[in-house]
Amino acid sequence: MDRFDDPIRDRTPRIHGNIRHSESQRFSSIAELRLAILVFFFVGMFSHAGAYDPLDPNGNITIKWDVMSWTPDGYVAAVTMNNFQTYRHIMTPGWTLGWSWAKKEVIWSMVGAQATEQGDCSKFKGTIPHCCKRTPTIVDLLPGVPYNQQFTNCCKGGVISSYGQDPAGAVSAFQVSVGLAGTSNKTVKLPKNFTLLGPGPGYTCGPATIVPSTTFFTPDRRRKTQALMTWNVTCTYSQFLASKNPSCCVSLSSFYNETIVPCPNCACGCKGKSNCIKSDSKLLSRAGINTPRKDNAPLLQCTHHMCPIRVHWHVKINYKEYWRVKVAITNFNYRLNYTQWTLVMQHPNLNNVTQVFSFDYKPLVPYQSINDTGMFYGMKYYNDLLMEAGPSGNVQSEILLQKNKDTFSLKQGWGFPRKVYFNGDECMLPPPDTYPFLPNSAPVKVLLLPTFLALAIFSLIFIG
Repeated sequence: MDRFDDPIRDRTPRIHGNIRHSESQRFSSIAELRLAILVFFFVGMFSHAGAYDPLDPNGNITIKWDVMSWTPDGYVAAVTMNNFQTYRHIMTPGWTLGWSWAKKEVIWSMVGAQATEQGDCSKFKGTIPHCCKRTPTIVDLLPGVPYNQQFTNCCKGGVISSYGQDPAGAVSAFQVSVGLAGTSNKTVKLPKNFTLLGPGPGYTCGPATIVPSTTFFTPDRRRKTQALMTWNVTCTYSQFLASKNPSCCVSLSSFYNETIVPCPNCACGCKGKSNCIKSDSKLLSRAGINTPRKDNAPLLQCTHHMCPIRVHWHVKINYKEYWRVKVAITNFNYRLNYTQWTLVMQHPNLNNVTQVFSFDYKPLVPYQSINDTGMFYGMKYYNDLLMEAGPSGNVQSEILLQKNKDTFSLKQGWGFPRKVYFNGDECMLPPPDTYPFLPNSAPVKVLLLPTFLALAIFSLIFIG
């Protein structure tokens, strides 16, 4: 077949009747089609798939701007950040929000948050604005600020809970007074180029979109008011954008096999191996070794996997109608405590959890017909804080599951999780062929090894 005789192209004249194309046009069309397919594939793989979480398909952070009043040169807006992600939260040091003004707007004042830089306000003679930068960067206030600087749902140091763990804490808000802006719905220009750090990279924000005005009820709920204008910004998370390497790994063990399957070597990358610190190093007794740095650079314990977090799954006991699993999370970062941590695991028997002993548990059912995923998180004031690396740097629990006689098995790694997420990031699992196996179901190559050796010895003695 000639290289121009493409079956797809050859059907074109029959579909379009009498339309004819020259050989060069036909070749160009095929090349463009193939290029479009490649572009669609790569864009879909790295952009859409990276920001789409199949276990939390509707998860996002929505930033809502409600214009509450007009001022002589602008407006006063209430900005609310709602975290609709089921198991991904924003931990300390908190969120950082940025955008670009469409015109020459300034921020006259803020309540419940602050701009990190004031910028050049030299052209103002009287009252000096809070921020004159064209691209302001906003952070939350710390707890304990004076009451006159507080706003509803503010002042938590930028920490926002996941919606599945604490819906009431999955919101942060502040008030901003904007000047040199429009003073009506028709003259206001929406901010653009929104960015969100939570606290590191990974979030991508779409453009601001005008939506129906938010409505509010008075405390007695007898009167309803509404914002003068409202726009939304939606931000989605991509682990691919956050880091090219995983941030956690999984190790496995079982009661029926002495083998402990460790995390894969360099599971989280080994670039930091030159800066790691051994668990018995005298440097750990130095003052300030655990103090977090401004750039959030970790100080990891030297391990073969170099992950800040390891999740261990141990098949502990096999009863007649139940089986028990022990799960342990270990922190290898000497500079970071994990507050309000979350652990998500996928296993077919999670549809029949009988009891979870030391963690809180919530089933995740994004698709009503499938119930194989669960979210585990620490009990408040008991183990919801995972301490830094060291003797206290771990939390653990046991899970009792009821067997389904039609599906339960300990063969071929069925008893181990399919996916594991810590704080919303997927962890690296060991290769399936390394999973602990039952003593009576060893791989064929292991069973044949003694036979092979016997034949080799027989050959050497009697034939050689």
